[in-house]
Amino acid sequence: MNNHFQSNVRDNSDITHNKNHHCQCGQEIITNLNNYISKHPECTIYQNSLMSSLIAGVYDSNITIADLLKHGDFGLGTFEQLDGELVAFDNNVFQLRSDGSARQALNSQKSPFAVMTFFNCDIEHHFSYGASQKEIHNVINQYVPSDNLFCAIRIEGEFELVKTRTVPRQTPPYLPMLEAIEDQPIFTFHNETGTIAGFRSPQFTQGINVAGFHEHYINQQRQGGGHVLDYYLKQGTLQIGVISRLTIDLPSHSTFLQANLMPDNLHQAIEQAEN
Repeated sequence: MNNHFQSNVRDNSDITHNKNHHCQCGQEIITNLNNYISKHPECTIYQNSLMSSLIAGVYDSNITIADLLKHGDFGLGTFEQLDGELVAFDNNVFQLRSDGSARQALNSQKSPFAVMTFFNCDIEHHFSYGASQKEIHNVINQYVPSDNLFCAIRIEGEFELVKTRTVPRQTPPYLPMLEAIEDQPIFTFHNETGTIAGFRSPQFTQGINVAGFHEHYINQQRQGGGHVLDYYLKQGTLQIGVISRLTIDLPSHSTFLQANLMPDNLHQAIEQAEN
């Protein structure tokens, strides 16, 4: 691990912090975290519907923000009719809209796709100098080298830039997602403090979720943000929660039941939609 990094594995009763070494080896971290997770059943990712359902154009839902908050205080997703991006942390849910604005979501609003968890910080890492999105992802992969586990990711800090996009609200009859995002606006936020909330999901979840990194941003003023395309952190703190359980609620309405959730181009479609 780079000596510029200040790192700490949280002492959450079952997770040990090795004071004699700058960073524990990957296997030791995984062993300690798995011991912790086995004794803490709240370490679960709850997911409403599937990513492939969004790709197919299923944008309606009966699941409210209030429902989501029963399953987690941290997460991301989207809103009914694909009306902007959802970001949640500290039990607050925000709607990031296609005009670049942000507002607190109402408990009565609905979401056709969301990923939630009760955030527990297992690993904390301080950046005292600048780091790109790729460099931060590499740090996460060093701490949690197994791709077979989920990671909840929270970054608080000063950003030189954050590049985002936000999907505009759709109206029936809905277009498939790749067509819906053709004219999505792109925003760049410069030199401001904010929060990134996201997940790293295993490759085997592609289609169920978004394999790899999926991150949403909101600034400290809670006035703007979106789905993250790129960022550069000046300085800040990365927190990682390692998760080994996944619960999924599937919709039962006819639009979902009739959707083609396994198109031939699913992987390519998700890559295009998210990047």
